[in-house]
Amino acid sequence: MRKHKTLEIIKNEYPGLITPYEEVKLADTTHIVGKEFPVLKHKIDALRDKDLPGSDFEKLVDEITTIMIVMATAHIKLEEYESESPICKFVGERIAGKKMAICPIWRAGDGMRPAVKRVFPKARIGSIGVYRDEDTLRPQSYFFKMPKNMSDREAYILDPMLATGGSADFAIQKVKETGCSSIYFLCIIAAPQGVDLIQRKHPDVELYVGNLDLGLNENGYIVPGLGDAGDRLFGTK
Repeated sequence: MRKHKTLEIIKNEYPGLITPYEEVKLADTTHIVGKEFPVLKHKIDALRDKDLPGSDFEKLVDEITTIMIVMATAHIKLEEYESESPICKFVGERIAGKKMAICPIWRAGDGMRPAVKRVFPKARIGSIGVYRDEDTLRPQSYFFKMPKNMSDREAYILDPMLATGGSADFAIQKVKETGCSSIYFLCIIAAPQGVDLIQRKHPDVELYVGNLDLGLNENGYIVPGLGDAGDRLFGTK
């Protein structure tokens, strides 16, 4: 119901704004987490407010990412260990298995990095410098560096927005070239076009989306979206 109301508002105010796109069929590897957790949807829609101060925007991105990374790592295995509380000895459980690499796509993805690093303080940081050419909408790379032994790690690629999917596709492919085979992509909002592209080109990647938006406008921006996340995070708009 909320989706149809939003679509009607947009069509009334901006005729022809939405790029027609069939509703994408979600794969088992795609998780729209905002549908399951009302508090997450609440925070995502608050993030869209064009008058939200930059400091509040940054804080909300951090809170949303914290929720999402906990959900995206629900598959992680635990191992037992012996310890002692103030009351008695006990057998606890701690995270076991592959090490983590946090891989934000610059600039906007770096706004999600602190939250993941707090939850997983021992994780290593990778860096993916890529931007979208506004004329061709194609990704342009300017920096890429990953931790050592990526084949032994789980990579969590971070970007607040998945629009056309070009930058995400590029980043995923570059991470795969390091030998990493366990890749997770986290975004706060996504257009169905971007989700469709990643599902087709990278069916082995787990995609965690806060909210699936309506589509793209004629300039390739997500609708209703939240504007340029990088500019809003770093105060450069």
